[in-house]
Amino acid sequence: MLNKVLIANRGEIAIRIMRACRELGIPTVAVFSEADKTALFTKYADERFLLGPGPAKLSYLNMEKIIEVAVECGADGIHPGYGFLAENAIFAGMCRDNDIEFIGPPVEAMELMCSKIDSKNTLQAAGVKVVPGVTEAISDPERAKDIAHEIGYPIMLKASAGGGGIGIQMVQDAEEMDSLLESVQRVAMNSFGDDSVFIEKFIDDPRHIEYQVIGDKAGHIIHVNERECSVQRRHQKLIEETPSCALSPEMREEIGEQAKLVAKTAGYYNAGTCEFMFKDDEYYFLEMNTRLQVEHPITEAITGIDLAREQLRVASGLDLEYEQSDVVARGHAIECRINAEDPLNEFAPAPGKISRYAEPSGPGIRIDSGVYQGFTIPPYYDSMVAKLIVWAEDRGRCIERTKRALWEYQIGGVRTNIPFHTVVMNHDVFIKGHYDTSYIPRYGILEKVIDYVQEQKAQSGDKKVAAAMAAVGAVTSAMSQNQGK
Repeated sequence: MLNKVLIANRGEIAIRIMRACRELGIPTVAVFSEADKTALFTKYADERFLLGPGPAKLSYLNMEKIIEVAVECGADGIHPGYGFLAENAIFAGMCRDNDIEFIGPPVEAMELMCSKIDSKNTLQAAGVKVVPGVTEAISDPERAKDIAHEIGYPIMLKASAGGGGIGIQMVQDAEEMDSLLESVQRVAMNSFGDDSVFIEKFIDDPRHIEYQVIGDKAGHIIHVNERECSVQRRHQKLIEETPSCALSPEMREEIGEQAKLVAKTAGYYNAGTCEFMFKDDEYYFLEMNTRLQVEHPITEAITGIDLAREQLRVASGLDLEYEQSDVVARGHAIECRINAEDPLNEFAPAPGKISRYAEPSGPGIRIDSGVYQGFTIPPYYDSMVAKLIVWAEDRGRCIERTKRALWEYQIGGVRTNIPFHTVVMNHDVFIKGHYDTSYIPRYGILEKVIDYVQEQKAQSGDKKVAAAMAAVGAVTSAMSQNQGK
């Protein structure tokens, strides 16, 4: 087993990994920015080291400093969490060069899967069903127009090194190609240091299905069922659930085998996620995220498999504790990403000091968070502050339980997207399970959220007026009684 693990991340995911380490008896090391000096994860760790100023480039993305700290404190493992350096093959290579176990896949698998172009070519040759398109780096607008004309508009321009919805543009016709290609290339270079762009056929309104896979260094690979991630805004996931109500048992098994084929072809071990687009009983492999996913807790909820624990065991050279036949799903789970965002300002990030904080609890409720009352959410990082994970015996009861948990969740001082989740959980289309990636714009969900927030504010104002009138009435009554005396 690893002797000491440094967590190269922050917030709720850092605490999540530290908890798994504590259960295995592994000491932990937190690294943090000046903006996170008072964060919960720094208090939970056995050791803690300051990286630098708040901006991520000066702290959580400072690879040399993180390696320096690991060597200094004697950590023989680094867990990158998700985001930041989690899919950075250069950082994984630096860990290997310093005899530190990168708790993730091998460098070679990361290099392959982090290049959408190389991975699609390799996987297509192995028999994986990929999205129709041309997997070559495109830089010439005229060449791009020829390809788009051949496969048919609309098409998608995608950054080869992209992720998280960054570096993606839909092109409707040839007139848009020049400007949008240049835009995607610029974003790709600024975000990933690689301006390679490729073209895929745009598949209209698919469902987004992803499969959790995990393997050990001996070559054993299993999939841990699927998650539905179709509730998205600007290609970023907001709500996830498992199992998907779109898949038959036969299709679930077939896509699961495809996910395992992806991992085996890449020479993959540790945890990863294969993403697919699904429509009209057809599916296509989209990409592989070579890391633990934000939404991994719902998989844990229905299978009972601790994915962070398995990551640590695999990194320590141990075999998986499970065979494919051991993976049995029970019940239904939903995750709501609780973000510090302002629904009345186009859901812009809304950092600030949390003046009131009370988490929901009760049967089937799990909260992964890294905040507390009095904590100031920094402006430098992702707006997600917590994850609400809900389990119940079936989907209907899971939705009802999620509604109750959202009603209980109290966060004051900053605006959050809890109203968004509340609106979705009460929306007929979501309740019936008839949604896809166009769900939010098609049904005007954001507009419904704004109406809901304004209605709540009005009701709150009415209550305050009523309370004030009652107080005035009480004072007037007391004065009258006193005058009568």
